[in-house]
Amino acid sequence: MKIQIINGPNLNMLGVREPGIYGSSSFDTYLMKLRDMYPDVEIEYYQSNIEGELIDRMQKTGFDSDGIVLNAGAYTHTSIALQDCIRSLKCPVVEVHISNVHKREGFRHHSFISCVCRGVICGFGLDSYRLAIESLLVAE
Repeated sequence: MKIQIINGPNLNMLGVREPGIYGSSSFDTYLMKLRDMYPDVEIEYYQSNIEGELIDRMQKTGFDSDGIVLNAGAYTHTSIALQDCIRSLKCPVVEVHISNVHKREGFRHHSFISCVCRGVICGFGLDSYRLAIESLLVAE
């Protein structure tokens, strides 16, 4: 099984950016743990702060991966382009958020991508990614 994790803007700053919300661990450290937890799953990782690059990556991997775990960051709340891209993919996409977006600012309560994703996982810290992988494994 092959799963692509894609992180959007500012998620390259995990471990440094607002640790009270996002924790103090870098994603690279967590990624190593995920790969150890799922040795039979090929887990690829990509991060970009640029919306078009996220779309390019989904188009590149969305037809030969078994699933995409997507944390689109702030683009979740603004991007019809991401929604259109997800609609076109062959594989399922699970939307994830580290924080519980519904306990935060009002503008974070609406997602433009939820309606085209298999599901949404939020508020479990970095463990949201593991839960998303589990959901893809069960659906296999």
